[in-house]
Amino acid sequence: MSHSFAGLGLSAELTRAVSEQGYAHPTPVQAQAIPVILSGRDVLAGAQTGTGKTAGFALPLLQRLAAHGSASASPARHPVRALILTPTRELAAQVGESVRTYGRYLPLRSAVIYGGVNINPQVQALQRGVDVLVATPGRLLDHVQQKSVHLGQVQILVLDEADRMLDMGFIRDIRRILALLPAKRQNLLFSATFSEDIRKLADSVLHDPVHVEVARRNADSELVTQRVHPVDQARKRELLAHLVAAGNWQQVLVFCRTKHGANRLAQQLSREGLEADAIHGNRSQPQRVRALKGFKEGLVRVLVATDVASRGLDIEELPHVVNFDLPHVPEDYVHRIGRTGRAGISGEAISLVSTEDQPLLASIEKLLGRRLERHSVPGFEPGKALPASPAAARARSAGERKGAAQRTRDRRTSTAQDRTGRRSQSAKRQDHRQPAPRNHRRGNRKQVAALLGSSTRPTQ
Repeated sequence: MSHSFAGLGLSAELTRAVSEQGYAHPTPVQAQAIPVILSGRDVLAGAQTGTGKTAGFALPLLQRLAAHGSASASPARHPVRALILTPTRELAAQVGESVRTYGRYLPLRSAVIYGGVNINPQVQALQRGVDVLVATPGRLLDHVQQKSVHLGQVQILVLDEADRMLDMGFIRDIRRILALLPAKRQNLLFSATFSEDIRKLADSVLHDPVHVEVARRNADSELVTQRVHPVDQARKRELLAHLVAAGNWQQVLVFCRTKHGANRLAQQLSREGLEADAIHGNRSQPQRVRALKGFKEGLVRVLVATDVASRGLDIEELPHVVNFDLPHVPEDYVHRIGRTGRAGISGEAISLVSTEDQPLLASIEKLLGRRLERHSVPGFEPGKALPASPAAARARSAGERKGAAQRTRDRRTSTAQDRTGRRSQSAKRQDHRQPAPRNHRRGNRKQVAALLGSSTRPTQ
């Protein structure tokens, strides 16, 4: 096994680009996959997430295309010759960035297309000519329908995280795309895990593939410290806030099962003084980009995500991942915790587990082949009341002060209204007791006197 990228047969342009990114030695999956891909063979590769799978296919792919690359500005000289399919927008953006970075010294053009954004700039990019196209299946078919992309000259197909594409229901889209590609092509299937469905797909797509698997199927990373914190379901948010505040965690990725739950948790944490944001499929692409950017830059302390974000979130040195909800699919647990412990740097994965979560935890441990360490946080044991976390206490104290101020304002308003009402009632009673005006009394006396006078006047 070679200990340098140059020793794998990569060109000087590619090794220079890799070196500028600070990578001196290939990872095991790269060392095994790159020479095979350079030879033109189909590959079925599996490795733990965060071990460099993207470079494992991107580097040899770029070198194969560069042999017939063109510096011409003509779009006709840049047809789509490599197609990389990914399940999520985030992963597409990440892969696209890697392709641009590694291919910066090659006469190749690349583009990324995915949904949730205006399609017109993508159409314009495709019209200028693209050698390497990174796409999500749905948006690619949108372009096919608009005739803004042609796939008749694709030489290399990459299915990245193919198991996730199947989980997300893309199998029909994938088969429609496969029907548009030339029958003769190189096929590369990369994934962190392999299900039986993936193996069936591989059998239908790959021709005599070379198997590359640097770790056992569905293995978790040895660099990730995993712990389970037992807690009542209703106390999970309090425990999470306590862990973040007490541990002074500055960057933590939290996984929820539903989009609504992710939104609610992010809002609750924000109200408790922890900078939090949510990322999931219902958020627009600009919102997702803004949330991820803020998280990477340290403006967002807690990023709450659904499983749509468990693939494609490449965050350097992410220290903490928390499973607020355990996933229904055990393999997703591996992907979630794989966001930390990347590139040789250790990380921590915490799972908040209630009594209701025990069956899901059992499935995960069966997949991993071992029992995860349990650790009860003092005061948070299931069934035991807990003093509020510092963050929650600050929030409650602020809320109590706000409530007290509001009650004071309400009492003042009520007192003022009572005084106004009493004055009004007093004025009405005074009106009833008041004697008639003096002029009015004089007028009455004159009228009475006139009547009396007329009644006693003698007859003439």
